Amino acid sequence: MAALPPRRDIQIPFGNARMAAWLYPSPVASSTKPGPAMVCGHGLGAVKEMGLDNYCELFQKEGYTAVAFDYRGFGEPTGSEPQILDWNMQQDDWAVVLEYVRNLPEVDASRVGIFGTSFGGGHVIAVAAKDKRVAAAISQCPFTSGPHSAATLGWYAPFALTALGVRDLLFGKKGDYVPVKLAGKPGEVALMNAPDVESGYKRLIPPSLEARGLPITVAARAALQIPFLRPGSYAPQVECPIYFAVCRGDTVAPAGPTRGWAKLAPKGVVKEYELGHFSIYVDEGFEQASKDYVEFLRQVLPVRQ
Repeated sequence: MAALPPRRDIQIPFGNARMAAWLYPSPVASSTKPGPAMVCGHGLGAVKEMGLDNYCELFQKEGYTAVAFDYRGFGEPTGSEPQILDWNMQQDDWAVVLEYVRNLPEVDASRVGIFGTSFGGGHVIAVAAKDKRVAAAISQCPFTSGPHSAATLGWYAPFALTALGVRDLLFGKKGDYVPVKLAGKPGEVALMNAPDVESGYKRLIPPSLEARGLPITVAARAALQIPFLRPGSYAPQVECPIYFAVCRGDTVAPAGPTRGWAKLAPKGVVKEYELGHFSIYVDEGFEQASKDYVEFLRQVLPVRQ
């Protein structure tokens, strides 16, 4: 295989806004010989610098064109109101990014797969169910059940989050939302507060991003939406091959609901890992899971047909 082309910074238009993204060109595809691509999206309030590069590099080495993107309002300033976390808006972001990638001259539009992790893992289940052109999907430690994830917060945090969410919805103004922490200590009022959350989340933040001042809060109105989301319910409608990477020790997106939904995907492949929600991103956890992702793609979305 030829030497890997360098990553390129790109911006994907969405109306008057833009989404910051990285494009990893395929080392083997071209406009005269288009090949498959993988589109990668992150989790709850996270941005591409928090580990998506590892997955894109993995896919690029296999010969895929790979794209990692930030949702509108997250990452680099791109004309959207910052830190507004909304499931439906992010579903629209996935649709726009997929259309953008399918129109790249070096990409075979019929052979585009998707990778999502955590909140993004829930997104790819819904995206693959709705967009029948998706060729393959990988859902890593996916958020599949809002009620079950809310139950991991303890008894006090959900009440406090609801109060903050209502206050934000009623009184929050553009550029002046009521903030809520993404990751906190056990018992703390945050969207995630299990024992491994604060250290695990911070480990994903590289020094360069920390120095830049990554926001660790979002508009509290998200707390009114997340407990009622059930992305796993889309699994029976996913017609393409989909790989579910389930972490048995997941304290944020409990494994039980994911197991149940994954069994209903017609072409689902399920593998469980003795890992936590954040340990699958790093070290042996990443190495173990990434090998399985490559093997899955070689079978269902090979670079060379």
